[in-house]
Amino acid sequence: MRPGPVTVRPPATSANLGPGFDAFGLALELRDEVVVEALPEPGLTVEVFGEGAGDVPLDERHLLVRALRAGFDALGGQPAGLRVTCRNRIPHGRGLGSSSAAICAGLTAARDLADGGALVLDDDALLDLANRIEGHPDNVAPALRGGLTIAWTQQDPDGPRRAGAPQKPDPAGHTVRQPEHMRAFALRLDPVPQVAAVAFVPPNRLATEVARGLLPDMVPHRDAAFNAGRAALLTAALTAPGLSAHHRAELLHAGTRDRLHQGYRAAAMPDSAALIRRLRAEGFAAFVSGAGPTVLALTVGPEWEQKAVGYAPPDWDVMVLTVAGAGTAGGAGPVSGAVRADTP
Repeated sequence: MRPGPVTVRPPATSANLGPGFDAFGLALELRDEVVVEALPEPGLTVEVFGEGAGDVPLDERHLLVRALRAGFDALGGQPAGLRVTCRNRIPHGRGLGSSSAAICAGLTAARDLADGGALVLDDDALLDLANRIEGHPDNVAPALRGGLTIAWTQQDPDGPRRAGAPQKPDPAGHTVRQPEHMRAFALRLDPVPQVAAVAFVPPNRLATEVARGLLPDMVPHRDAAFNAGRAALLTAALTAPGLSAHHRAELLHAGTRDRLHQGYRAAAMPDSAALIRRLRAEGFAAFVSGAGPTVLALTVGPEWEQKAVGYAPPDWDVMVLTVAGAGTAGGAGPVSGAVRADTP
């Protein structure tokens, strides 16, 4: 175990981006800063400043600490003690990936503290472990890798063949079957540098579990087909070079339409839904960020950003955010400030 503290800076993320439900994610240049130090004496000290201060637990229940523990378990051992300091800027409970930031910061810090950690827990294994903690990969993928990510899960070809494999009977005598070992994967893409995002952050929160509970178990085939086409279009609109600003804005507007989740959730965030309608009527590619209630509008230049900011409701926070070219675990592309710095 390394003696010195490590500092990790996970970015905010926006999932779904309209049509890419549980698949698309975008890293945004708004970062928490986490300093973790392994101590020779037993004990845990957690300090939180900024977002979440006074609200989050300061013990083993803290999500970042749970991620640290999972990372150390994967690496073969726990340190005797830990000191954790969090300086949070990412809003909590607003759909900007605060939980994924905590998970990815904890796992990355554990890897950085362990001798040879990157050899045991490489970037692919880090993503898979983050997904197991979070439950879905759409936020953790961009939080780790930066840029635009398309994430998915599939049965692990190197894992146990669990489908249909019976376990021992449970205490009641029933034979149960193991779930498939679903491994997370992600493809990282680079949006063109002209694309930025305006985040409209309301004062109220919405729990992800509540938002997911509003979704139906089944959707019409035509709606699934609609989203498949719009997701493909959005990928091109974000990454294709050589488009004029006007043309790209039109493609982003068309590519961010959705029929799978936002309509079902609108009643739980009526102010967000109203703002989206207003922004889209003015030509902005606006959608619910993740599970909400934050609204994100993709822009293609400073004049678009300035115009979008003018639609912010009076009691909402508004931020103009560039795409984060690097994530918690590094990544290609430009980024404002250091991604990770080690303090000797």
